[in-house]
Amino acid sequence: MASWPTAVAVAALSTAACGQGSDTPQPSASAAAAVRRAMVSPPQPPVPVVPLHAALRPLVSPANPDEGRFTPLVKVKGQPVIQSTTVRPDAADTEFPVGVVWMRRDALRFDLHPGAQEPGGYWRVPPTIPDDLRTGLVATWNGGFKVSNGDSHGGFQLNGRTVGELRTGAASEVFHRDGSLTVGVWNRGVSMGPDVVGVRQCLVPLVAHGLITDDVYQGGTATWGLTDGGNTMVARSGIGVDRNGDLVYVGGRLLSVESLATLLQRAGTVTAMMLDINLSWPSFMSYDASWKPHDPVPRNLVNFVRGPYRYYDVSSRDFVAVYAR
Repeated sequence: MASWPTAVAVAALSTAACGQGSDTPQPSASAAAAVRRAMVSPPQPPVPVVPLHAALRPLVSPANPDEGRFTPLVKVKGQPVIQSTTVRPDAADTEFPVGVVWMRRDALRFDLHPGAQEPGGYWRVPPTIPDDLRTGLVATWNGGFKVSNGDSHGGFQLNGRTVGELRTGAASEVFHRDGSLTVGVWNRGVSMGPDVVGVRQCLVPLVAHGLITDDVYQGGTATWGLTDGGNTMVARSGIGVDRNGDLVYVGGRLLSVESLATLLQRAGTVTAMMLDINLSWPSFMSYDASWKPHDPVPRNLVNFVRGPYRYYDVSSRDFVAVYAR
């Protein structure tokens, strides 16, 4: 049986042939062009529509206009595959907004990069995003606590090499060979397998089974680390996964452990973990390729201390790079 493009073409040409020598109108030039296109290739499947994420309930009530409402941050094939919103950390500190980002996992590829100093050692993957790795780049975000000195309470694994120990019960970013990323609890839902190419562990979960964990309310510095000046509200960041497998990042300059966990949960995560804290370390950048597709322009999500070109330079600590599929 002929394929459908061939059948369409034959039918159209047969109709044209029957009209020769009679008063039947001949096919127009546009109809003939459509036939030729059909013979060359079948139509492309439609691009899946990505709706805007449901509004996030802010930390402060009443909410400001549009506070917690997601808008497109990065579009791929016309769809908002990365979306963001901002909220106030409290009623007084309005100059330090908290950024919340939702990422459509199946539209993106996630790569783990080691830093020049952390976790330590030599790696084939560079501690930066060099010129030849910038095409398709859409986002980056920071890693977690130091692995080299044990602060992370877990390990770092990339392409078969491990620094530290991958600990059961540790909150973990898990990178797969197909470019996907998930967040889980090591050996309690996620574990090593032939499809795993990278693991980044940091502390214990903030959110598990869709609920804020008891450690959030009961844990002290032994659980959540030392902060700048011993303050509760400091720069913090976290990453989680929702029930659809999509990713949520939260980061800002004034967050407590509880407010970070609360925003991750309200954004829909079922499992979430803390990443790096304190002023110098949290960062989330999106990249605008509209002017230079091979060298996109980075932009900070909110007013982080580190500049947006941070990962175009050599980074001392590990990070994640995100690419459009």
